Amino acid sequence: MNNRPAADSGRVSDAPSKNWVYRVLPRPLWPYAQLARWDRPIGWQLLLWPCFWSAGLAANSAALSGSFSLGRFLFHLLLFFIGAVAMRGAGCTYNDVIDHRIDMEVARTRSRPLPSGRVSRLQAKIFTVLQALVGLIVLLQFNGFSIVLGMLSLVLVAIYPFAKRFTDWPQFFLGLAFSWGALMGWSGEFGRLDVAPLVLYLAAVAWTVGYDTIYAYQDKEDDELIGVRSTARRFGDNPRPWLIGLYGLTVVLLGISFLAAGAGFLAYLGLIVAAVLLAYQILVLDIRDAAQCLALFKFNGVVGLIVFGGLVLSLAARLL
Repeated sequence: MNNRPAADSGRVSDAPSKNWVYRVLPRPLWPYAQLARWDRPIGWQLLLWPCFWSAGLAANSAALSGSFSLGRFLFHLLLFFIGAVAMRGAGCTYNDVIDHRIDMEVARTRSRPLPSGRVSRLQAKIFTVLQALVGLIVLLQFNGFSIVLGMLSLVLVAIYPFAKRFTDWPQFFLGLAFSWGALMGWSGEFGRLDVAPLVLYLAAVAWTVGYDTIYAYQDKEDDELIGVRSTARRFGDNPRPWLIGLYGLTVVLLGISFLAAGAGFLAYLGLIVAAVLLAYQILVLDIRDAAQCLALFKFNGVVGLIVFGGLVLSLAARLL
């Protein structure tokens, strides 16, 4: 596939051309926005939701014990938002540096800034460091336990880009890194970890493996040609049993984490709605329709919002 029109326009072939990036930022900054995936907000949203779930779960528990602070809760949400955008951008830029040659062989990714030559490897590395520094500033606003915990996540972030080279389960490694926020919200509130956030983390990992498998079906044919491994290749033409298991495990573990934290009825109501939406994805999935796979992947942003919304309503009901 020839990607010259996308490259000449300064855009990438797999991102919306009407995104705010192209309306607001000067053209020389477009490649950096594309490296950070600012033109594809679903990534930082999916990174953000486990953070918000954990903060919401911790807030429910704190309200139950009478130690809840609305100001602290809102401040943590703001920190998680900034941190998610910065660290998702740093992670994507780092991943693009590592996958530079692979991206040149995949039709969907050839027009990205590095393969198309609009950014050098050195520029991308500098941009990675700058974004990581923003993430570090955010992390330093938390308690000491959370700072150490956040630093530990960098090991998983560093490993993930290489996972597709040595395992059929790179999505699992993505889940381990992407779900770390499920621990951070709780530790930010209490300065420790308990059963609830640990189970929440496992739920987020299962959810990530599920939705990123759907995403990976867009590239399955290209991945087979160049030898890149993925759960989409591992599951083949019949991913539904695997997705039922992964999404089913997500719902069960979320329910257990809610129970362990003492979340109220409305949190479970939100979880039921989210479970229906996860089941819908499995029911309608057509792995041969790349556009639909992308749409269903993005739909998980709504799932994350509903789970968080249930936790917030549960908190509000407890405080009123």
